[in-house]
Amino acid sequence: MRSQLEVAYAMCRGIARTAAKNFYYGFLVLPREKRDALSAVYAFMRHADDISDDPTLTFEQKRAKLSNWLEHARVVFAGNSTDDPVLFALADAQRRFKIPPERFEQLVYGTAMDIAPAEEGHAPGLEYRTFDELYQYCYHVASVVGLVCIRIFGYRDPRAETLAEKVGVAFQLTNILRDVKEDALLGRVYLPVEDLQRFGRSPAELSPAALANGFDAAPFRGVMEFEAQRAREFYKAADELMPLIDDDGQPALWTLVTIYKRLLEKIALKQYDVFSERVQLSVPEKLMILTKGFVRRIA
Repeated sequence: MRSQLEVAYAMCRGIARTAAKNFYYGFLVLPREKRDALSAVYAFMRHADDISDDPTLTFEQKRAKLSNWLEHARVVFAGNSTDDPVLFALADAQRRFKIPPERFEQLVYGTAMDIAPAEEGHAPGLEYRTFDELYQYCYHVASVVGLVCIRIFGYRDPRAETLAEKVGVAFQLTNILRDVKEDALLGRVYLPVEDLQRFGRSPAELSPAALANGFDAAPFRGVMEFEAQRAREFYKAADELMPLIDDDGQPALWTLVTIYKRLLEKIALKQYDVFSERVQLSVPEKLMILTKGFVRRIA
């Protein structure tokens, strides 16, 4: 009979396999123990994201549920028992890989950043005035994930932390470019206002009403190329980070970076038209990258 911990990790792997469209491919080239730990981290984040994106909940309900989820995690991290399989597995991973508990507080805080302004009724919803403001958002929702990941991948040189922060920003900027339309329909504009204005655009042009009336992507090509180039600069940190990661963690980092960089370049090849259809890598494209990741693992 499988132990309670084995069952808990199996549930987390199922969540990651179902929901982590790009992230999961990086898991597959890790040794089992590290793959399980990342699955538990992802399942924890997925639950927080599901709360923030639930259209049936009010602003107050979302905040209360996120607070409750985090409080339950704190209790389990302190050594108390739980019937929740995700938290049970997460607490084991947190102890095993010495992940600072405050990282999970930062993750939940980042999730909450997506709901507060939009629910308070600011038009067009959520927006960031400057890139410095956006960077703080990227840090909490992506860089912190990177800092957790490298704990699991393994590293000794503290420089890895600064580099992982930058790679996380690159990933999130890529996500932002891919999801401009979907986010705008939810009243969320992540392209900084100062950058939109630099290219003669405004957040109001990305309102749900504007998108519903037919949309010309061409006027936004300049600002999106500007943000893509910014992401490319942050991706350079991955080259410095790679040799600082333990050998059995490097293939996972390489796989994740390669998938996200390919996604960014595919968006560029589409002339930044993420409005007519969602830009994504096909399963065969991801499997090709995954195969090369496995080769790196056994080389």
